[in-house]
Amino acid sequence: MSGPTGRFAPSPSGRLHLGNLACSLLAWLSAKSRGGRIVLRIEDLDAARCPRAYADQLEEDLAWLGLVWDEGGSHGGPHGPYYQSECGEIYTKSYQKLEAMGLVYPCFCSRAQLHAASAPHTSDGNVVYPGTCRGLTPEQVAEKRRVKAPAWRVMVPDEEIAFEDLCMGPHSENLLTGCGDFYLRRADGVFAYQLAVVVDDARMGVTEVVRGADLLSSTARQIYLYRLLGLTPPAFAHCPLLLDQEGRRLSKRDGDQSLENLRGRYTAEEIVGKLAYLYGLQPEPAPRTPQSLLPGFDWAKVPKQDVRLQPGLFGS
Repeated sequence: MSGPTGRFAPSPSGRLHLGNLACSLLAWLSAKSRGGRIVLRIEDLDAARCPRAYADQLEEDLAWLGLVWDEGGSHGGPHGPYYQSECGEIYTKSYQKLEAMGLVYPCFCSRAQLHAASAPHTSDGNVVYPGTCRGLTPEQVAEKRRVKAPAWRVMVPDEEIAFEDLCMGPHSENLLTGCGDFYLRRADGVFAYQLAVVVDDARMGVTEVVRGADLLSSTARQIYLYRLLGLTPPAFAHCPLLLDQEGRRLSKRDGDQSLENLRGRYTAEEIVGKLAYLYGLQPEPAPRTPQSLLPGFDWAKVPKQDVRLQPGLFGS
């Protein structure tokens, strides 16, 4: 029996930061500790924000850290394309399947309108879509399209979707009350993240998705799309986010914690060892290679709550 197929799926809109690296390390360890493989997919759906130079630098950074992948990226492989900006035709076919089921409809609501409405909000601040445009007549749609190009949503049922997360444990969400009908395609024609990742993970044979806990709320939506498209969902592991010392989420704007800065101050083994320490995989922040962490890897050791950077661990 072969091991799982995991993946790195970074969005190359800037240099990797420590939070990205922690997630990549956990994904690599989870798959490789059970004899599995890693696919590298470049999530550059918004090609204008994700120049190829960033993707190339990202590959070099991962290789420098010892997080080597088995297929994908510029290396290519049997399941390409590995750049989402090149997959429009592939996404279109799945989108048309959902359209043929009568589940897709145009939405003319702006972000400002939704936030000004009395619709409930999720814990991460997003609006639970109240179905404003779901019942528009063809005449109403034609009238609105003269003024504004629509985005496109998929209808969801009043249904609870439950799954067992490898890191966070049992999780469930009601699609209708937890998120509402969600976007499949933007008004400018770019496909939404939810559809693209489902189609890509399925066609690349990914059986295990490791990503940040901020994407936990996306999982029920994606499992729903897997079912509609007749695909088998992977296992999911949502790892705790890495926060700065003040408790703020790291972002690619945080230059101090980007690899661009860190590579000038630490070796690859020092960075990997410090991350392994923060995520409960070793008792002290001693230098380690990813390979050396494989024998002791266990999701049970990884914290369930967000991880905060400790003073002095990566500088001030």
